[in-house]
Amino acid sequence: MSDTAGTGAVLVVGGGISGLTAALEAAEVGNDVYLIDKNPYFGGRVAQLNQYFPKLCPPTCGLEINFRRVKDNRRVRTYTMTTVKSVTGSAGNYEVQLEIAPRYVNSNCTACGECARVCTDEIDNEFNFGMDKTTAIYLPHEMAFPRRYVLAKDACSADCLDAIKGACKYDAIDLDMQPETVTVNVSSIVWATGWNPYDANKLDNLKVNSSSAIITNMMMERMAAPNGPTGGKIVRPGDNSEPESIAFVQCAGSRDENHLEYCSYICCMATFKQMTYVRERYPDAQIYVFYIDLRTPGKYEHFREKLMADEKAQFIKGKVADIIAEEDGGVTVVAENAVTGAKIQQKVDMCVLATGMQPALGDQGKALGVKMDGNGFVVSDADQGQVAAGCARQVSDVYTSAQSSTAAALKAIQIGR
Repeated sequence: MSDTAGTGAVLVVGGGISGLTAALEAAEVGNDVYLIDKNPYFGGRVAQLNQYFPKLCPPTCGLEINFRRVKDNRRVRTYTMTTVKSVTGSAGNYEVQLEIAPRYVNSNCTACGECARVCTDEIDNEFNFGMDKTTAIYLPHEMAFPRRYVLAKDACSADCLDAIKGACKYDAIDLDMQPETVTVNVSSIVWATGWNPYDANKLDNLKVNSSSAIITNMMMERMAAPNGPTGGKIVRPGDNSEPESIAFVQCAGSRDENHLEYCSYICCMATFKQMTYVRERYPDAQIYVFYIDLRTPGKYEHFREKLMADEKAQFIKGKVADIIAEEDGGVTVVAENAVTGAKIQQKVDMCVLATGMQPALGDQGKALGVKMDGNGFVVSDADQGQVAAGCARQVSDVYTSAQSSTAAALKAIQIGR
């Protein structure tokens, strides 16, 4: 099957804040745009945040208006659960094969939820990083766009599938859906494939699997979010106890030649932001931050200064060597103070690992012949009509990602002119 647009069409790969921005900037000056995402929804990592800095806005702040703009712009064609299968051609004349995975729910879906109410099978909730379960047919999250359920068919028994199909009065359940290939012709490609949290399981000394008290910073975001697994409560997984002390471990995987050799840029600010979550809920909690350097560039310095003035927060310059699980459910963080040389063993109720940002395109990009640097970030090649945006290009915060995506759209639309 082919989907044909006008001359100068742009393919935007990735529908997070960067991809949405690039797609809208290109479409609103008259270009046809194909916007795709591998997830069953658009919004990317921003949709998973509780707030983003420096204004501490919820995701609805930036995403809701962009979703409305996409809905209202007929030049933007959207495809979810879609990946790039092949790219042939050259700048100004690319032929791209897209592969669409079956959703098993068609466009008749009204998101009424009757299907989920009769579903008896559950799966790990990926949106909440497995901290809770969801029914096997589910709306990815409350702000999901498109607002349509998705079915994990392989996780369902035959009886469950029959019940789901029988509960839908709109005939939206299509159990016979198959993978579909669509061919599009475009002048340029914007790679806005975003980032993944670095796998904490690879950090042997930080022992994320040794205790439920050890979580990652993105798990903390979901926990603090009102639509998260705990309804916005920050509690220790496992026993749901309210922590009286929390440690933040910076550079968990970043600035390490065995993992991510670069600084992930946003981790320090993410920790300062998450300190505000803790302080809002637990005014008397003791906070410990173990760091190599604190990097809060430019406009974020005042934000850092305010949080570092917290009398119940202690900042320890030193790399964490070990985290030891304790019998009472807490952990002991072991480090060496780089300033005094003293060995530190700090017992806390919870520990948050500030895991780094890893470009998400990875091996798929290499297979497609995308130009990438040694760390897996996409290198823009405007002469070839391929441009990187947001965190596919370099580690960035939301504000910087939006800026780079606007620039990427400008480069992309020039190819077809």
